[in-house]
Amino acid sequence: MTSSIQLGQNVVIGQNVNFGDNVVIGNNVTIYEGTQIGSNVIIQDNVVIGKQPTRAKASILPETKKLPPAIIGNGVTIGTSSIIYANVKIADEVFVADLATIRERVTIGERTIVGRGVAIENDCKVGSRCKLETNCYITAYSELGDHVFIAPCVVTTNDNFMGRSKERFDKFKGITVQTGGRIGANVTVLPGKVIHEDGAVAAASVVTKDVQKEELVVGSPAKKIRDVPENQLLRNQG
Repeated sequence: MTSSIQLGQNVVIGQNVNFGDNVVIGNNVTIYEGTQIGSNVIIQDNVVIGKQPTRAKASILPETKKLPPAIIGNGVTIGTSSIIYANVKIADEVFVADLATIRERVTIGERTIVGRGVAIENDCKVGSRCKLETNCYITAYSELGDHVFIAPCVVTTNDNFMGRSKERFDKFKGITVQTGGRIGANVTVLPGKVIHEDGAVAAASVVTKDVQKEELVVGSPAKKIRDVPENQLLRNQG
């Protein structure tokens, strides 16, 4: 550790953790071995970084060996009581709000905001300058492009079989939201669905089929009502 680290009380730091300059660490923080922390990082109270995943006895997922450490970029803020698992890569200037969970093998691009209580499950890719708002759920194996907006309480899914038949074991498939895609509050997106570039989903809709480029869909099941207005398209923003 360097002299430019500010430590709170009851901080536990594992072996071979590397810090940049000007790092602030709150109280009751645990940082597991090998974690890489950039410069100008703020880690608030009760945060856990680099946690190895554990597996329930009844889980159908394969048991994993020890994963590589987490990597936290420069200028990142990690809010109170958030948990960042091992093998997560968080790029520069990402903001992670209180109570967020970011699971193993997740990557997050620069300047993305991960809101309060957001859960990003394992093996997801999140682009740059995205905004994931309070209590949204990003299911495992999903991919979000750049400038994606996910409103509060959005639910995404990856299992069409709801946990009974063995047929489902090799068919898990997360969702894809391409660059500029937007999803309104309380939307449910079914497994494997794609929201194409600049597609938009109105609040409380259920997405049962792909949303095409620059179209606005609404309802349950969600259907196109019109194109996204020109002045709302990502390419027309300043």
